[in-house]
Order: sequence, then C-alpha cells, then structure tokens
Amino acid sequence: MLSFLIRRFLIMLLSAFCLTLIVFLLTNLAPNLEKLAKAEAGTRITDAEVAAWLEQHGHARPLITRYGSWLGLAPAWVPPGGGTPDRCRDLPDADHDAPRFCGILQGNWGTSTVFRGEVAPILGQRLALTGNLMFWVLLVMVPTALLIGVLAGMREGSWLDRILSGISIATSATPEYVSGVILIAVFASSMTGLRWFSGTAGSVAETGPTFDTMFLPVVTIALYGMGYVARMTRASMAEVMTQQYIRTARLKGVKFRNIVMKHALRNALIAPFTVIMLQFPWLLNGVVIVETLFNYRGFGWALVEAAGNNDMDLLLGCSVVAVVVVLVTQLISDIGYVLLNPRIRVD
Repeated sequence: MLSFLIRRFLIMLLSAFCLTLIVFLLTNLAPNLEKLAKAEAGTRITDAEVAAWLEQHGHARPLITRYGSWLGLAPAWVPPGGGTPDRCRDLPDADHDAPRFCGILQGNWGTSTVFRGEVAPILGQRLALTGNLMFWVLLVMVPTALLIGVLAGMREGSWLDRILSGISIATSATPEYVSGVILIAVFASSMTGLRWFSGTAGSVAETGPTFDTMFLPVVTIALYGMGYVARMTRASMAEVMTQQYIRTARLKGVKFRNIVMKHALRNALIAPFTVIMLQFPWLLNGVVIVETLFNYRGFGWALVEAAGNNDMDLLLGCSVVAVVVVLVTQLISDIGYVLLNPRIRVD
C-alpha cells in the first residue's frame, strides 16, 4: 500500500504540473494579455503602449519563465531599474540581493483585479460558501440516491423498479438551469403565489446560510446528481442480486432483508462509491450554473467573475484549487475501492 501511495502521489504531482501549465498557457495568450493591459492602463492606449505596459510589468518574458515565477520555482520578476516587483511587495530593490521566490508555493497567490484584494483570502471565503453548499447537497443526494438505487435493484423488473428508474432518468436528464428555473417559478415567484423560498442566495455571505436561501440551490443540484448515482447503484445492486452466493443464501432460507443488508449491500456499493467520490469535483466546478442562477456567491460564481473580467490571478487560483480537488478525490476513490473490494491487491 505504501508503494502504491508513493506512486500515486508522484503521478498527482506530475498531473498537477501539466494541468496548471496548460491553464497558465491558455490564460496568458496574447489577446488576454492585451485585454489586461487595456483594463489596467486604459482602453484607448495604442499597440505600442500595450507592448510597453506588458514589458514594464513582466508579461513580455518567456512563458516558461513567467510560469516558474508564478509557481514559485523561479525568482520573482523585478521591474527594470528596480522597484516593487509585480507579485511580491516586500522584495528588495535592484541594488540588493536577488529577489526571493514568491509564488503560490510560497503562499502568494497574487492580487485580484476584480475584487481588489489578495486571491488567497478571496478563494478561502468563496470555498467556504461552496463547501457549505456541497455539504448539504451530499447530505440530501447521497442517502436518497442510494436508497432509490438499492430499492430498484432489489426487485429488478418490478413496478417499483420501473417507477424509481423512471424518476432517476428524469432527474439526471434535466439540466440544472432547467430544474432551477422551474423551482424558482413554482416556489419563489409571484406566478403561483407560493413564494415559499427566496429565489436568490446572494446575501448568504453577509447573513449566513438559512433554510430559505439554501433550499432551492440544494434541491436543484441534488436532483441532477441523484439520478446518476441512483442508476449506478441500481445496476450494481441488480448484478449482485444475481450472484451465486445470493441464490445460495435464499435457498438456505435466509431472510430477504438479511441477504440484502449483510451480503449484497457491501458489494453493491463498490461501484457507487467511486461515482460518489467523483461528485466532489463536479460539485466544486459544476455548480457554476446554479451559483450564477441563484446568485450564490461561492467558488463557481468567483470563477465566472474571474473569467468574465480577465482576472488572471484569480482565474489561475481557481484552476489550482480545482486541480487539487480532482486529484485528491481520485486518490481517495482509489484507496476506498481497494478497501471495499478485497479481490484487488496493490504492491
């Protein structure tokens, strides 16, 4: 197991390096840099002034050098003639020693041009809001999906299986922007006169989460993810129920409830466990539509703001968080799969 973890950790580092390099390359394309220069220096500046601004702020250096400075593996850039570096405010002037390393590995994530503040605290606040949303979504989605999948798989082909499978297919086939709009129209608008819940959740950052502001976003996300997990659980449960040891237990007169709970359920949950773990990166990056629809100002909303306003440091910070979450959840999924399935051996 130790050698397996070491190999996986090295693969994670290599994957993180490659993915962040690709995102850095796409973010630092020439049109994006030109938009950044005009956003900071004025929209009417000439091409020569754009080139001069990029040169003055270190964006004209080779891409790999800029990536190394951003990552913290290369020295931070100092403007010609000395002065304050672009990323590190406390670096010495040019007449002192060489500038220190100052990238994300050293805790400097840059400054957001949209929110006018350090990227790290902004990401921390937005991640906390999205983490709270993810917690309630998983609390609703996972038990409900497992219950639907197990009940449907226990009696494959029965009327209960058909009803629950139909519900699962309907929920997973309905995008969040459709179900979200329907829920808002039914429960949060004057069209029906109900107005049971708030149609937006933008005040969560100031007032904290409440049942009124969290219910509709949680239900919207849970409905979409629930169907996929339920269908996977149903397929796995139906397969397990046809195994020879299940038939033997039934012939011995073991109660059907004990067969399901003691023999079938653990083996049936191996495949759904992997699917559930894959919901974490989806919840982090896939709730962009829901957070925008309900004005829930979490991680997805910050990602949209960064992309729409060409906020390079914040966009790169969001990409780093997303890459780390994906790689860590995949590692946990692999470890859990090994622990749940004793037939798998790792050297």
